[in-house]
Amino acid sequence: MDITVVGEGAVLAAPDILRLHAGVEVRRASAAEAFTAVRAAAARLAEALSRAGVAAQDVRTVELSLGPEYEAYPKVTAYRAAQGVEVVVRDLSRADHVIDTVAGVGEEARLNGLAFELSDPSVPLREARTRAFRDAAAKAAQFAELAGRPLGRVVSVKEELRGGPVPMRAALEVADTKASVSPGRQTLSVTVEVGYDFAA
Repeated sequence: MDITVVGEGAVLAAPDILRLHAGVEVRRASAAEAFTAVRAAAARLAEALSRAGVAAQDVRTVELSLGPEYEAYPKVTAYRAAQGVEVVVRDLSRADHVIDTVAGVGEEARLNGLAFELSDPSVPLREARTRAFRDAAAKAAQFAELAGRPLGRVVSVKEELRGGPVPMRAALEVADTKASVSPGRQTLSVTVEVGYDFAA
């Protein structure tokens, strides 16, 4: 191998899945009361999500906590209990409805953030790879010309991927919509390291 170059390719794609982090939280005088209350609130949340059309397999428990809160240690002022869920919304046109459903559970409801992602990134990644490889090939051809030698065959290829779920701060990139949350567009990037031989 006589020459190694790095090519980069990026594409923009519109996410089609929302992951909503929500839950319920209560404070009561005793641990038992707090735990009973939060489980009841969580049951109301699960029922509301089901009525909103969210499938049971798209709701995952991600938090369950119970503990004391202190005014001045060791004096306990209350017991806090919380149960959190991750809700997958596969139809983004219903995102606002699902968010409103969570908020409508009552004063125990909590919204803790959201992220957008692609259900199938394979198509944009193929395009990103093509762009990255072409970029590498163009660089290699230029270096070969500068060296005054003909470029030979590819002898190695190494890929690196970049890009992931879009955080909530990127949610307002799309204009001309009445939705309170929008997916924007996600950048998927590929970096490829390509090694070439110089032709004899």
